[in-house]
Amino acid sequence: MTIRFNTVQDVLENYKSSVAENDVEKYTAAYASDIHLYDCWDDWECVGISKWTDIVKAWFNGTKEEGVLLKTEFNDVVVEESETVGFVRCNITFAAYNDAGEKLRQITNRFTFGLRKEDDSWKIAHQHSSLPVNGQTGKGVFQRN
Repeated sequence: MTIRFNTVQDVLENYKSSVAENDVEKYTAAYASDIHLYDCWDDWECVGISKWTDIVKAWFNGTKEEGVLLKTEFNDVVVEESETVGFVRCNITFAAYNDAGEKLRQITNRFTFGLRKEDDSWKIAHQHSSLPVNGQTGKGVFQRN
């Protein structure tokens, strides 16, 4: 799938809509082929679009099997954009809803995206998601105070 992202904000809007649509191809279209991710789930890191696509397929299939609609909300977004590189830091809240529109659960992660221009379109080349860790329990903090 070829989608052109003229601004960094276009990439963020694609992220949001492709998650809601559960569209793996649309979601991964915003990522560079040599994507390097640091994630707070399971694997320490992920390198390459093929591996990332497999992870996204499993994520989206899990929401389908569970019968939930996943929505994302970006907060505290800071975008810096030059001619060839872009940088985003933000908090993303992922909320799961049932068919009746009732919110079942939500988590918020901190995200950093490093983007670069490829063929006049923005691509995510690096993504880092994280959670603060409670110093007493050693557990991730999933809700922002």
